[in-house]
Formats: sequence, structure tokens, C-alpha cells
Amino acid sequence: MKTLVDQLAKYATYHRDRRNIATHLVGIPMIVVSIAILLSRPGYNIGAVLLTPAFAVTSVTVLYYFLLDLRFGVVMAVLMGLSLWAGDVLAAQSTAVWLGAGVGMFVVGWVFQLVGHVYEGKKPAFVDDLTGLIIGPLFVVAEVGFAMGMRAEVEQQIEQRAGPIRSLQ
Repeated sequence: MKTLVDQLAKYATYHRDRRNIATHLVGIPMIVVSIAILLSRPGYNIGAVLLTPAFAVTSVTVLYYFLLDLRFGVVMAVLMGLSLWAGDVLAAQSTAVWLGAGVGMFVVGWVFQLVGHVYEGKKPAFVDDLTGLIIGPLFVVAEVGFAMGMRAEVEQQIEQRAGPIRSLQ
């Protein structure tokens, strides 16, 4: 299995322009929440747990994040849990609200992504490797952590492999 640095560095090679990263900070969370919304129907209560396709997908994804890194795994579990909560709330609304929110956020999130890749001048990472779809949310969390001065050793290893982030001109 690839390491945290392996995965983030590979993803980072497609994301070295600050404008692209900025669009991802908006677009990726929108896509993650939209998927949680859209996969929150149907739901089945088993005790205190609401089992939905979103719960299953999120559980597997969070497990993968934990296998990559405990600290990032904890953060991702909290954020993905909030996405599940939002999905459950919106899935309990009318079909129009549920679909409107889910599809609307999905489309707008992807527009942000594509605009970012126009700035970057490269295709999205998932085009070459579907794991980019799972690593994208982790990349966003890592970038926010790096901006806050956290995990500098991970940031340095990524930049050694992918190169520095380009400044705006």
C-alpha cells in the first residue's frame, strides 16, 4: 500500500498552482457533501445507526484515511461525519430539496474543480488514477493543515517530490 506521502505527492503533481488549490478548497468539500447527500437515500435504521449507502462509502473511505495516517484520519473522520450528518438532514427533506441540494452542489463543486485545472494547465489527477477521487479531500485537509503550520515534515516531503507551489503572477 502506498504511504500518505506517496499518495499526497502524486496528487500534488497535478496541483501546484495556488489558484487551482484555492478552487479545490471550495469545490472538493462541495462534492464530498453532495455525494453524502445523494447517497443518504435510502436509509434503514438498525438500532441507533442509520445505514445508508453514504454511511457505507464513508466508513470504507475513513478506514483508508486511518490506514494512511492516524492524525489525518481523525480529522477526516470528523469532517466526513459532518458530511454524513448534512446528507442525513437533507435526505429527510422533500425529494426536490434532496436532489436539488445534492445535484446542485455536485455540479457547482465540479465547476470549481475544472476552473482550477484551467489555471493549472493540467487535467485532474483522477483522470490518470481513480484514487485521486479519494485523495482529493485528504489533500484539501492537508493543505489547510500546512497553511496553519502543521505537519511541516509531510509538506516538505511532498514538495521534494512534486515541486513547490507556484506563486500567483
